[in-house]
Amino acid sequence: MVLGKQGAGKGTQCVRLSHHYVVPHVSTGDMLRAAVKSGTPLGAKAKETMDRGELLGDDIIMEMVAQRIAEPDARARGFILDGCPRTTHQAEMLAQLLAPIDIDLAIDIDVPTRQVLRRLADRRVCMDCGANYSTSAPPKVNWTCDVCGGEVVQRQDDTEAAIERRLDLYEHQTAPLIDWYEARGQMARVNGVGTADAVLARIIRAIEERRGGRPKAARRRR
Repeated sequence: MVLGKQGAGKGTQCVRLSHHYVVPHVSTGDMLRAAVKSGTPLGAKAKETMDRGELLGDDIIMEMVAQRIAEPDARARGFILDGCPRTTHQAEMLAQLLAPIDIDLAIDIDVPTRQVLRRLADRRVCMDCGANYSTSAPPKVNWTCDVCGGEVVQRQDDTEAAIERRLDLYEHQTAPLIDWYEARGQMARVNGVGTADAVLARIIRAIEERRGGRPKAARRRR
């Protein structure tokens, strides 16, 4: 699983790790956005909560995760968790869900708060597929997604007030996960400052050291 403040690059690195290890990327954010787009009761509730910069209840999150990791692709090769768990209570629920096995490693992508604030303020997201852009790295044509052609906008929860609220929630609820997983011998901290390729290489090195193997070079994305 991958942890870190909002804006630390979790989504970007999880996609890259998914391609590198050929395992599914299980993102609670993607699942929630799909529910919002579909207009389901869960989606309506999720939108209202996310717009306030708050987190959904543990039971709903863990139910979504349980359904996803029970699918054949996740059961066959494993998976990368992105956005879950966010609290020690969710971590305990996940451990019970996975028993008698457990996750191999929790990666904390460490980026200074000042830098993630700048990243989040600049971030732009495709409304259809969730692809990430920024004001300094926009889509090629008129804020239209390069991947699917959807509209690229600033997320409503990327306003300054919502960003500060999410970071405050992280410090109070999610940061203790680092201590929780360190106590279980399952935590690795990775410097998240630098290019996406450099951070990916650090994460792969940490994973391979845990697996006892020699890190393979990360495939460069074009």
